[in-house]
Amino acid sequence: MYKTIDLFAGAGGLSSGFLQTGEFDIKVAFENSSYMQATYKKNHPGVEIQGDVCAADYSDIQKRFGPIDVVIGGPPCQGFSNANRQKNHAINQNNMLVKQYIRAILELQPKAFVMENVSMLKSKVHRFYITHADEEAVKRYSIPIKLTPLELLSFELYFDEATEIVSNKEEIRQYLWPDDHYSSLNVVLKASKNIKKMQKTLSKYKNKLLKICSDYTHHEGHGHIATSNYRAFSAVKEYYEGTKTLSDLTKDIKPALMYQRMLSKACEIYDNDIVVESFTDKNGLIANINSCTVFDYLQKILESDDNGYVINADVLCAADYGAPQKRMRFVAMGVKRYISEKVDLPKGIYNEDEYLTVRDAILDLEEIKPFLGINEDSGIPIIPHAASSELGKKLRDSDVLYNHIITNTTETALQRFRVLKQGENFHALDEKLKANTYTDSSRTQNTIYLRLNYDEPSGTVVNVRKSMWIHPTKNRAVSVREAARLQTFPDSFVFCGSKDKQYQQVGNAVPPILAEAIAVKLASVLNRDEYLSGECDC
Repeated sequence: MYKTIDLFAGAGGLSSGFLQTGEFDIKVAFENSSYMQATYKKNHPGVEIQGDVCAADYSDIQKRFGPIDVVIGGPPCQGFSNANRQKNHAINQNNMLVKQYIRAILELQPKAFVMENVSMLKSKVHRFYITHADEEAVKRYSIPIKLTPLELLSFELYFDEATEIVSNKEEIRQYLWPDDHYSSLNVVLKASKNIKKMQKTLSKYKNKLLKICSDYTHHEGHGHIATSNYRAFSAVKEYYEGTKTLSDLTKDIKPALMYQRMLSKACEIYDNDIVVESFTDKNGLIANINSCTVFDYLQKILESDDNGYVINADVLCAADYGAPQKRMRFVAMGVKRYISEKVDLPKGIYNEDEYLTVRDAILDLEEIKPFLGINEDSGIPIIPHAASSELGKKLRDSDVLYNHIITNTTETALQRFRVLKQGENFHALDEKLKANTYTDSSRTQNTIYLRLNYDEPSGTVVNVRKSMWIHPTKNRAVSVREAARLQTFPDSFVFCGSKDKQYQQVGNAVPPILAEAIAVKLASVLNRDEYLSGECDC
């Protein structure tokens, strides 16, 4: 068996698939989340689990367990994708976790590794910024880079001193608000597209905002940013005094918040030691920064002569391997070149017209009443293998059903549930049923209030509680266990933690059936090498 460590193990979906092959012996798993640790321990009792991967001592692991053959794991990585930019952060801290994954491979030098991630990771737009610490590696391994503009401030808000301010770390900190000041005013701006929601937000935060106002309105101050601060918080006071309209309030607070975003992004650049080639101000204030794709960074380092891996990577669809879910995941598999000059990813066994469906996964649970709270979840006795499909029989491997719990449905949500047909979502609702839910209901994702279709595979399982997924035929939410079935976790796999944490763990996981297919393929390469070298006992 191949001694393996799992980095960023989560609840253990990837580990489960590898263990099911009987070819891999997982010695250590790293997971920082306490509730995911609890789930992993419960389902993989023989594995040592550690926390922060940044503190990993790989020399100690090798002393205790001997050489590690395989490293697996899915490091979180958002790069600076569009989703990340909408959160107003220039740098995503998860980037360093990809580098921690690479550190594990460099220090352990395993025979092989598998990295899985979001499908977008293969895209050339999924990049991260070059730090001063990266410069040596970029040069040594000829990692392709390109100059990438990061907008700090839009053209219409630019002012003459802006470039000078963002070029000076101390000056940035001088102007930067405390986090709670920013968040308290920013929540008002975020609600400004909906008058009723904005009024409600201003009422909720009234005492806090008025207290903050005193820090910025006792004098007008000097400089463009100070003047904008004064104008913004004076407008807040005037609104509460009844002399400022909501429309005028929005106009007055927006510039101050945009300047704070500029300062915050600039501060992130310095705090993360990012290399800025130059600042330009022709089309707003732009920081010009070198960046590289995440995969180029990994590939160039690990395929170099120094490390000697051959790597194959692609986006795999879980449904091709027997999951009742069209989940797309990026998978990179690397093997030492002395073992094989070529490494292939597993081929799917199902065509699109043969995909397994939601019915295959959860029909047998339809008449089993779910619990509403985790304290009630004492387990539901069931008859093993009394399922309607081969997949259902495979997943129904326990005589007690745990995690069949759901969120308590409000009357408003229940009204929506009743009118939605299989395959329909929030956008199919009558306008009256959409009211007072989202700031801009037209931009609501198609996965929100989705009633699953029994006769199709589901879309990507996320935290289905937050997305309000609906059972195909029952006017209730999809349970944790039903979501786990869609992910191909067997019923014997029990999730720990609060209701929301259980839903989150399921949504974050790698489908074990996909992980198993990857593991089988990797084992075939490693076994062939052992056979040829005379080390195989077969």
